Amino acid sequence: MKKYTFFFIIILPFLGLAQSNKLVRQGLRATNPEEKINLFSQAIELDPENLDAYFYRGVTKDNIGDYSGAILDYTKVIFFEPTADVYFNRGNSKYSLMDYLGAKEDYEKALELNHEFLEAKYSLAMAKYDLKDYKGAVADLNALPKTAYVYLQLGRSYEALDDYKNALINYSLAIVNDKSSQNFYARGLFYMGINYYKNANEDFTTSFYLDNSNVSALFFKGVSHYLLGEFDLALNSFSVVSQNDPTDFDAQIGLALTYLHLEDPAKAKLNFNKAKSILKGTDLSKPDDINLFENTYWFQNQYSAFNRDFDTLNNI
Repeated sequence: MKKYTFFFIIILPFLGLAQSNKLVRQGLRATNPEEKINLFSQAIELDPENLDAYFYRGVTKDNIGDYSGAILDYTKVIFFEPTADVYFNRGNSKYSLMDYLGAKEDYEKALELNHEFLEAKYSLAMAKYDLKDYKGAVADLNALPKTAYVYLQLGRSYEALDDYKNALINYSLAIVNDKSSQNFYARGLFYMGINYYKNANEDFTTSFYLDNSNVSALFFKGVSHYLLGEFDLALNSFSVVSQNDPTDFDAQIGLALTYLHLEDPAKAKLNFNKAKSILKGTDLSKPDDINLFENTYWFQNQYSAFNRDFDTLNNI
Protein backbone atom coordinates (compact mmCIF):
# COMPACT_ATOMS: atom_id res chain seq x y z
CA MET A 1 0.00 0.00 0.00
CA LYS A 2 2.80 2.40 0.86
CA LYS A 3 4.55 1.67 -2.45
CA TYR A 4 1.33 2.39 -4.37
CA THR A 5 0.88 5.74 -2.61
CA PHE A 6 4.52 6.64 -3.16
CA PHE A 7 4.16 5.90 -6.87
CA PHE A 8 1.32 8.39 -7.19
CA ILE A 9 3.15 11.01 -5.16
CA ILE A 10 5.98 10.77 -7.69
CA ILE A 11 3.93 10.46 -10.87
CA LEU A 12 1.20 13.07 -10.28
CA PRO A 13 3.47 16.14 -10.66
CA PHE A 14 4.73 14.75 -13.96
CA LEU A 15 1.17 14.14 -15.15
CA GLY A 16 0.29 17.72 -14.18
CA LEU A 17 3.33 19.08 -16.03
CA ALA A 18 2.50 17.05 -19.14
CA GLN A 19 -1.12 18.22 -19.08
CA SER A 20 0.01 21.83 -18.52
CA ASN A 21 2.30 21.68 -21.57
CA LYS A 22 -0.53 20.12 -23.59
CA LEU A 23 -2.78 23.06 -22.70
CA VAL A 24 -0.05 25.49 -23.80
CA ARG A 25 0.14 23.74 -27.18
CA GLN A 26 -3.64 23.92 -27.48
CA GLY A 27 -3.49 27.62 -26.64
CA LEU A 28 -0.93 28.25 -29.36
CA ARG A 29 -3.20 26.55 -31.92
CA ALA A 30 -6.34 28.42 -30.81
CA THR A 31 -7.38 31.52 -32.73
CA ASN A 32 -9.82 33.16 -30.31
CA PRO A 33 -7.93 35.37 -27.80
CA GLU A 34 -10.28 34.57 -24.91
CA GLU A 35 -9.89 30.85 -25.57
CA LYS A 36 -6.11 31.23 -25.74
CA ILE A 37 -5.97 33.11 -22.43
CA ASN A 38 -8.27 30.55 -20.80
CA LEU A 39 -6.07 27.63 -21.94
CA PHE A 40 -2.86 29.34 -20.81
CA SER A 41 -4.49 30.13 -17.45
CA GLN A 42 -5.51 26.47 -17.02
CA ALA A 43 -1.93 25.48 -17.78
CA ILE A 44 -0.70 27.83 -15.04
CA GLU A 45 -3.19 26.38 -12.54
CA LEU A 46 -1.79 22.91 -13.20
CA ASP A 47 1.82 24.09 -13.16
CA PRO A 48 2.41 27.54 -11.58
CA GLU A 49 6.00 27.42 -12.85
CA ASN A 50 5.09 26.96 -16.51
CA LEU A 51 6.85 30.05 -17.84
CA ASP A 52 5.78 29.39 -21.43
CA ALA A 53 2.15 29.70 -20.32
CA TYR A 54 2.86 33.05 -18.66
CA PHE A 55 4.80 34.29 -21.69
CA TYR A 56 2.20 33.36 -24.29
CA ARG A 57 -0.62 34.63 -22.11
CA GLY A 58 1.28 37.91 -21.93
CA VAL A 59 1.62 37.99 -25.72
CA THR A 60 -2.11 37.36 -26.12
CA LYS A 61 -3.04 40.03 -23.58
CA ASP A 62 -0.81 42.53 -25.36
CA ASN A 63 -2.45 41.69 -28.69
CA ILE A 64 -5.91 42.53 -27.32
CA GLY A 65 -4.75 45.75 -25.63
CA ASP A 66 -4.50 44.47 -22.05
CA TYR A 67 -1.01 45.91 -21.68
CA SER A 68 -1.03 46.00 -17.87
CA GLY A 69 -2.00 42.33 -17.74
CA ALA A 70 0.73 41.51 -20.25
CA ILE A 71 3.31 43.33 -18.12
CA LEU A 72 2.34 41.27 -15.06
CA ASP A 73 2.80 38.02 -16.99
CA TYR A 74 6.12 39.07 -18.52
CA THR A 75 7.35 40.19 -15.08
CA LYS A 76 6.59 36.73 -13.71
CA VAL A 77 8.76 35.17 -16.42
CA ILE A 78 11.55 37.70 -15.90
CA PHE A 79 11.64 36.93 -12.17
CA PHE A 80 12.51 33.27 -12.88
CA GLU A 81 14.16 33.37 -16.30
CA PRO A 82 15.07 36.80 -17.72
CA THR A 83 15.66 36.73 -21.47
CA ALA A 84 16.07 39.40 -24.12
CA ASP A 85 12.77 38.47 -25.76
CA VAL A 86 10.76 38.83 -22.55
CA TYR A 87 12.33 42.18 -21.66
CA PHE A 88 11.67 43.35 -25.23
CA ASN A 89 8.02 42.28 -25.09
CA ARG A 90 7.51 43.91 -21.72
CA GLY A 91 9.12 47.06 -23.08
CA ASN A 92 6.62 47.05 -25.95
CA SER A 93 3.70 46.77 -23.54
CA LYS A 94 5.07 49.65 -21.45
CA TYR A 95 5.57 51.69 -24.62
CA SER A 96 1.93 51.10 -25.55
CA LEU A 97 0.98 52.56 -22.16
CA MET A 98 3.23 55.56 -22.95
CA ASP A 99 5.57 54.56 -20.12
CA TYR A 100 8.54 55.53 -22.27
CA LEU A 101 11.06 55.51 -19.44
CA GLY A 102 10.02 52.00 -18.38
CA ALA A 103 10.13 50.86 -22.01
CA LYS A 104 13.60 52.35 -22.45
CA GLU A 105 14.89 50.48 -19.40
CA ASP A 106 13.48 47.17 -20.67
CA TYR A 107 14.94 47.65 -24.16
CA GLU A 108 18.32 48.35 -22.57
CA LYS A 109 18.01 45.14 -20.52
CA ALA A 110 17.15 43.22 -23.68
CA LEU A 111 20.28 44.58 -25.37
CA GLU A 112 22.44 43.66 -22.37
CA LEU A 113 21.35 40.05 -22.91
CA ASN A 114 21.50 40.17 -26.72
CA HIS A 115 23.76 42.86 -28.19
CA GLU A 116 22.60 42.07 -31.75
CA PHE A 117 18.87 42.48 -31.08
CA LEU A 118 18.08 44.94 -33.89
CA GLU A 119 14.39 45.37 -33.04
CA ALA A 120 15.35 46.31 -29.49
CA LYS A 121 17.90 48.84 -30.79
CA TYR A 122 15.29 50.48 -32.99
CA SER A 123 12.68 50.46 -30.21
CA LEU A 124 15.20 51.97 -27.81
CA ALA A 125 15.74 54.83 -30.27
CA MET A 126 11.98 55.33 -30.49
CA ALA A 127 11.68 55.45 -26.70
CA LYS A 128 14.50 58.01 -26.51
CA TYR A 129 12.75 60.09 -29.17
CA ASP A 130 9.54 60.11 -27.13
CA LEU A 131 11.56 61.05 -24.05
CA LYS A 132 12.89 64.01 -26.10
CA ASP A 133 16.41 62.59 -26.07
CA TYR A 134 16.76 63.34 -29.76
CA LYS A 135 20.57 63.16 -29.82
CA GLY A 136 20.41 59.75 -28.20
CA ALA A 137 17.83 58.64 -30.76
CA VAL A 138 20.03 59.83 -33.63
CA ALA A 139 23.05 58.00 -32.22
CA ASP A 140 21.11 54.73 -31.86
CA LEU A 141 19.49 55.00 -35.29
CA ASN A 142 22.78 55.74 -37.02
CA ALA A 143 24.17 52.50 -35.55
CA LEU A 144 21.44 50.45 -37.27
CA PRO A 145 21.32 49.04 -40.79
CA LYS A 146 19.61 51.68 -42.89
CA THR A 147 16.02 50.94 -43.89
CA ALA A 148 13.14 53.23 -44.85
CA TYR A 149 11.87 53.08 -41.25
CA VAL A 150 15.27 54.05 -39.86
CA TYR A 151 15.66 56.93 -42.33
CA LEU A 152 12.15 58.14 -41.51
CA GLN A 153 12.81 58.20 -37.78
CA LEU A 154 16.18 59.85 -38.36
CA GLY A 155 14.38 62.55 -40.29
CA ARG A 156 12.00 63.15 -37.40
CA SER A 157 14.82 63.17 -34.86
CA TYR A 158 16.96 65.63 -36.85
CA GLU A 159 13.88 67.80 -37.36
CA ALA A 160 13.31 67.86 -33.59
CA LEU A 161 16.92 69.04 -33.24
CA ASP A 162 16.23 71.82 -35.80
CA ASP A 163 18.83 70.23 -38.06
CA TYR A 164 16.72 70.72 -41.16
CA LYS A 165 19.44 69.82 -43.64
CA ASN A 166 19.92 66.33 -42.23
CA ALA A 167 16.21 65.98 -41.63
CA LEU A 168 15.46 66.56 -45.32
CA ILE A 169 18.25 64.21 -46.41
CA ASN A 170 16.82 61.39 -44.29
CA TYR A 171 13.16 61.99 -45.19
CA SER A 172 14.22 61.86 -48.85
CA LEU A 173 16.27 58.68 -48.31
CA ALA A 174 13.21 57.08 -46.72
CA ILE A 175 11.33 57.80 -49.96
CA VAL A 176 14.20 56.47 -52.09
CA ASN A 177 14.03 53.20 -50.13
CA ASP A 178 10.23 53.02 -50.04
CA LYS A 179 8.05 55.24 -52.20
CA SER A 180 5.07 54.83 -49.89
CA SER A 181 2.21 57.17 -49.12
CA GLN A 182 3.40 57.34 -45.50
CA ASN A 183 6.90 58.51 -46.43
CA PHE A 184 5.71 61.22 -48.82
CA TYR A 185 3.23 62.32 -46.16
CA ALA A 186 5.98 62.55 -43.52
CA ARG A 187 8.20 64.67 -45.76
CA GLY A 188 5.20 66.82 -46.61
CA LEU A 189 4.64 67.54 -42.93
CA PHE A 190 8.32 68.44 -42.61
CA TYR A 191 8.03 70.90 -45.51
CA MET A 192 4.93 72.40 -43.92
CA GLY A 193 6.86 72.94 -40.70
CA ILE A 194 9.52 74.99 -42.50
CA ASN A 195 6.96 76.87 -44.66
CA TYR A 196 7.93 75.23 -47.97
CA TYR A 197 4.30 75.00 -49.00
CA LYS A 198 4.83 74.20 -52.69
CA ASN A 199 7.11 71.26 -51.86
CA ALA A 200 4.67 70.14 -49.19
CA ASN A 201 1.80 70.29 -51.67
CA GLU A 202 3.68 68.08 -54.14
CA ASP A 203 4.35 65.47 -51.44
CA PHE A 204 0.78 65.47 -50.13
CA THR A 205 -0.53 65.16 -53.69
CA THR A 206 1.70 62.12 -54.26
CA SER A 207 0.80 60.66 -50.87
CA PHE A 208 -2.92 60.84 -51.59
CA TYR A 209 -2.42 59.50 -55.12
CA LEU A 210 -0.63 56.45 -53.69
CA ASP A 211 -3.28 55.90 -51.02
CA ASN A 212 -6.61 57.65 -51.46
CA SER A 213 -7.67 56.50 -47.99
CA ASN A 214 -5.05 58.85 -46.54
CA VAL A 215 -7.52 61.67 -45.92
CA SER A 216 -4.99 63.50 -43.75
CA ALA A 217 -2.77 63.92 -46.82
CA LEU A 218 -5.71 65.44 -48.67
CA PHE A 219 -6.44 67.81 -45.78
CA PHE A 220 -2.85 69.07 -45.73
CA LYS A 221 -2.92 69.30 -49.51
CA GLY A 222 -5.83 71.71 -49.00
CA VAL A 223 -3.93 73.65 -46.34
CA SER A 224 -0.89 74.04 -48.58
CA HIS A 225 -3.09 75.22 -51.48
CA TYR A 226 -4.75 77.71 -49.11
CA LEU A 227 -1.43 79.08 -47.86
CA LEU A 228 -0.24 79.39 -51.47
CA GLY A 229 -3.34 81.44 -52.28
CA GLU A 230 -4.74 78.69 -54.54
CA PHE A 231 -8.21 78.93 -53.07
CA ASP A 232 -10.17 77.02 -55.72
CA LEU A 233 -7.83 74.02 -55.32
CA ALA A 234 -7.98 74.32 -51.53
CA LEU A 235 -11.77 74.29 -51.72
CA ASN A 236 -11.74 71.03 -53.69
CA SER A 237 -9.54 69.29 -51.11
CA PHE A 238 -11.42 70.52 -48.03
CA SER A 239 -14.76 69.62 -49.62
CA VAL A 240 -13.73 65.99 -50.17
CA VAL A 241 -12.38 65.73 -46.61
CA SER A 242 -15.61 67.17 -45.26
CA GLN A 243 -17.71 64.78 -47.32
CA ASN A 244 -15.64 61.89 -46.03
CA ASP A 245 -16.16 63.01 -42.40
CA PRO A 246 -18.78 65.73 -41.76
CA THR A 247 -17.55 65.99 -38.14
CA ASP A 248 -14.02 67.02 -39.18
CA PHE A 249 -13.95 70.52 -37.67
CA ASP A 250 -10.57 71.33 -39.21
CA ALA A 251 -11.97 70.71 -42.69
CA GLN A 252 -14.99 72.89 -41.86
CA ILE A 253 -12.69 75.70 -40.72
CA GLY A 254 -10.64 75.26 -43.90
CA LEU A 255 -13.81 75.61 -45.96
CA ALA A 256 -14.86 78.70 -44.01
CA LEU A 257 -11.49 80.40 -44.48
CA THR A 258 -11.37 79.49 -48.16
CA TYR A 259 -14.90 80.69 -48.89
CA LEU A 260 -14.04 83.94 -47.11
CA HIS A 261 -11.13 84.51 -49.51
CA LEU A 262 -13.33 83.52 -52.45
CA GLU A 263 -15.68 86.31 -51.33
CA ASP A 264 -18.58 84.00 -50.52
CA PRO A 265 -19.44 85.13 -46.96
CA ALA A 266 -22.67 83.12 -46.75
CA LYS A 267 -20.89 79.79 -47.28
CA ALA A 268 -17.99 80.92 -45.10
CA LYS A 269 -20.41 81.60 -42.25
CA LEU A 270 -22.24 78.30 -42.82
CA ASN A 271 -19.06 76.24 -42.52
CA PHE A 272 -17.73 78.29 -39.63
CA ASN A 273 -20.96 77.68 -37.72
CA LYS A 274 -20.68 73.96 -38.47
CA ALA A 275 -17.17 73.96 -37.00
CA LYS A 276 -18.36 75.76 -33.88
CA SER A 277 -21.27 73.35 -33.48
CA ILE A 278 -18.94 70.34 -33.70
CA LEU A 279 -16.50 71.85 -31.20
CA LYS A 280 -19.22 72.77 -28.71
CA GLY A 281 -20.92 69.40 -28.89
CA THR A 282 -23.64 69.27 -26.26
CA ASP A 283 -22.13 72.11 -24.23
CA LEU A 284 -23.84 75.07 -25.86
CA SER A 285 -22.67 77.37 -23.07
CA LYS A 286 -19.14 77.47 -24.47
CA PRO A 287 -18.28 81.02 -25.60
CA ASP A 288 -17.73 81.78 -29.28
CA ASP A 289 -14.31 83.33 -28.71
CA ILE A 290 -11.13 82.11 -30.39
CA ASN A 291 -10.27 79.81 -27.48
CA LEU A 292 -13.10 77.52 -28.57
CA PHE A 293 -10.73 76.52 -31.37
CA GLU A 294 -7.66 75.83 -29.21
CA ASN A 295 -7.57 72.11 -30.11
CA THR A 296 -7.79 72.68 -33.86
CA TYR A 297 -4.99 72.50 -36.40
CA TRP A 298 -5.60 76.11 -37.40
CA PHE A 299 -5.26 77.49 -33.87
CA GLN A 300 -2.19 75.40 -33.04
CA ASN A 301 -0.28 75.61 -36.32
CA GLN A 302 -1.61 78.52 -38.39
CA TYR A 303 -2.59 80.91 -35.63
CA SER A 304 -1.57 84.12 -37.41
CA ALA A 305 -3.65 83.35 -40.50
CA PHE A 306 -6.57 82.06 -38.43
CA ASN A 307 -6.53 84.95 -35.98
CA ARG A 308 -6.41 87.44 -38.85
CA ASP A 309 -9.74 86.20 -40.23
CA PHE A 310 -11.41 85.03 -37.02
CA ASP A 311 -13.25 88.24 -36.18
CA THR A 312 -14.51 88.56 -39.73
CA LEU A 313 -15.87 85.01 -39.72
CA ASN A 314 -17.34 85.36 -36.27
CA ASN A 315 -19.16 88.57 -37.09
CA ILE A 316 -20.57 87.83 -40.54
